Amino acid sequence: MVQDMTKGSVLRQIVIFAIPLFIGNIFQQAYNLVDAVVVGRFVGKNALAAVGTSFPALFLLIALVMGLTMGASVVVSQLFGAGEIKKMRRAVSTTLIFLSICALSLTVIGLLVSRKLLMLLQTPPEILEEATVYLHITFAGLLFMFLYNIVASFMRALGDSRTPLYFLIISSLLNIGLDLLFVLRYNMGVAGVAWATVVAQAVSVVLSIVYIYWRVDLLKLYPRDIVFDWKIFVEAVRLGIPASIQQTVLSLGMVAVQGLVNSFGSVTIAAYTAACRIDSIAMMPIMNLGLAVSTFTAQNIGASELDRVRRGYRQTLAMVAASCVITTTIVLLYGPKLIQLFVDAREVEVIAQGNDYITVVSFFYIFMGLLFVTNGVLRGSGDMAVSMVSTIISLTARVIFAYLLSAKPEIGYRGLWWSIPIGWGFGFVVSYIRYRSGRWTEKGVVETISGRPAEAETLP
Repeated sequence: MVQDMTKGSVLRQIVIFAIPLFIGNIFQQAYNLVDAVVVGRFVGKNALAAVGTSFPALFLLIALVMGLTMGASVVVSQLFGAGEIKKMRRAVSTTLIFLSICALSLTVIGLLVSRKLLMLLQTPPEILEEATVYLHITFAGLLFMFLYNIVASFMRALGDSRTPLYFLIISSLLNIGLDLLFVLRYNMGVAGVAWATVVAQAVSVVLSIVYIYWRVDLLKLYPRDIVFDWKIFVEAVRLGIPASIQQTVLSLGMVAVQGLVNSFGSVTIAAYTAACRIDSIAMMPIMNLGLAVSTFTAQNIGASELDRVRRGYRQTLAMVAASCVITTTIVLLYGPKLIQLFVDAREVEVIAQGNDYITVVSFFYIFMGLLFVTNGVLRGSGDMAVSMVSTIISLTARVIFAYLLSAKPEIGYRGLWWSIPIGWGFGFVVSYIRYRSGRWTEKGVVETISGRPAEAETLP
């Protein structure tokens, strides 16, 4: 259901939009968790380590396109908020054409370089083959991943966060069922987990497209609507380049950190992988509120409702603070039991290291919340460059401190997790300075594409 976020209660609009995102991410993480649990408990800790070490390599190769997707989503959302429906549909067509070409190109590149990239990451020999198989299968299904994510982002850009949720639930349940079938019954190991994900994403793409042609006229494209608009493309690229650089740097940082993790051996890799899965669930409320405030900001910037944006920012921060208290408490109370979901209880060292990670990081979730919500406002306004700089600084600080701290014998691998909140703190300072300046209010795209003057304000 399309949702106009430029009218009505600010808090209600953000919460209504964020709740389906949160539920959807629960299911998204559910099948990521099931992947890890199935391979960790029924194949072994080396298989868990193989899946974990593969993700940074995958993310590195798709980061550039992910950033451009963010730019396109902002364009669509702002044009919708401004009532420029014809141009919005052209933006949808342009983005789909470009991303389809990118997905097919990256599939070829990924199949060619996966093994070499894993070797550069110092992947231990005992998990190299399984990690390579996992990446090859994942890259083979990259088109489905791209199409699902961009179609879902278009629906969210129109204020509809519910429909993508329904398809994600179906996809997640299917993925879980296929995980169990391929791994437990057919003994396909890591390959079974990868194929389960590809098949589930393909089904979600088909369902999303069928639904659009059934119910969503705003996104429905016929052959005559398939156009590539260079003006819109250039604007999406202008917004997307900072996000692409941000995502690429983020992926390079993840690769650097993963390489450091790998240097500590398969026990630390398995512990890090399990803890990251728990961490990703704990941070979901924060991330979803950041996404919600980004769409809220984009629509209201398009409608020149700047006061609503500022109120949305303050009220979202209050919700983030409350969610941080709850999630931190849960993580601290049940840490070891959560890590034990992924490995056999006899893997005492893996459980101890994983619990140490989430114990340290959970105390600082509020730093991550401040960073994500502030960057959400900046991205929604079209101020991608500062969001990029903030993320780069955050990640650079994390990587530097990870290497510095872990090099000290008395700290060792624990330096990996202490570096995370340090990075969040550095990034937030940059974002908040920009927010207080008010310069982000001048970054709307409607004037550029449609010629309609955009209103700008500066905070006192």
